[in-house]
Amino acid sequence: MARIVAICGINCAECPAYIATRENDDDKRRQTAEEWSKQFGADIQPESVNCMSCLSQDGPVFDYCTKCEIRKCGMAKQVDNCAHCADYACEKLTKFFDMVPAARTTLEEIRQGL
Repeated sequence: MARIVAICGINCAECPAYIATRENDDDKRRQTAEEWSKQFGADIQPESVNCMSCLSQDGPVFDYCTKCEIRKCGMAKQVDNCAHCADYACEKLTKFFDMVPAARTTLEEIRQGL
């Protein structure tokens, strides 16, 4: 499957919420909700695990993505993702990289190609 790069650098095509939504798989939604609730110390319900990527204009977006400051910033600046931002890598993004180092790798690869 092709890579779908979120504003923050996450590959949405590999995200459990995206996969569960694409496959309409309630068991995967439940598993993801359980894992993320533990990982992030949050109460995530399976019915909220629906997302067609934070870039989606028509489909569902995971609840946290609607509040994500990185996403809001990228959308306001109208960049494809943070690799295209003149302020790369800002403080919000570098803190995020501590949790998701693969996002840094993805964005660095994109920047090298610019």
